[in-house]
Amino acid sequence: MELLLLVPILIFSVVFHEVAHAWVARREGDPTADELGRITLNPFPHLDLVGSVVVPLVLYALPTNFLFGWAKPVPVNPANYRDPKWSDIRVSLAGIVVNLALAALLTLAGAVLAAFFGGGGAWVDVAGQAIMLGIFLNLILAIFNLIPVPPLDGGHVAYHFLPVGIRDRYREFGRFGILAILAFLFLIPGGVQILLFPVQVLMDASVAFIRLWS
Repeated sequence: MELLLLVPILIFSVVFHEVAHAWVARREGDPTADELGRITLNPFPHLDLVGSVVVPLVLYALPTNFLFGWAKPVPVNPANYRDPKWSDIRVSLAGIVVNLALAALLTLAGAVLAAFFGGGGAWVDVAGQAIMLGIFLNLILAIFNLIPVPPLDGGHVAYHFLPVGIRDRYREFGRFGILAILAFLFLIPGGVQILLFPVQVLMDASVAFIRLWS
């Protein structure tokens, strides 16, 4: 049951993340993603076979509590932005903000479920499990993407605050960024725990809030 819930929740969490990038990019003056049909909640234009299906399933099968995935990057043309620096920062942070907002909304949904439907039967258990998975996955997506390593969103933001002389080399590192992060997470002892610490802190806060209403 957990796997049946996990896959669609992860897919739609990633889709909301990418739609946020595309929508904010349009507001900042770049219509590229909109013209390519990326401002849609239909998951198929966004899905990446490896990042949206294979990687999450492999991570799920491994003996860790870490799970993430990604969709096709939203195509943008920074030359269209009204402000080269701050437009790019706002576009980069949009997906993270949406994932945090989804985690907050799901926390409120969990509180409503606990307050009005506690002990309501099997469907309540399934709904509660889906809510908890949704909170956890959205927190992971938000925190993971905050890592200041390209090509992650945090890397796009960090780029603008680096000395001009090293920006190009930093951006070139993005070709190996994901591999470097995965190596840190799974080859360095405690790597996953370091990343999961802020996720767990926020998750504990969400659970504590929901329990106030049970």
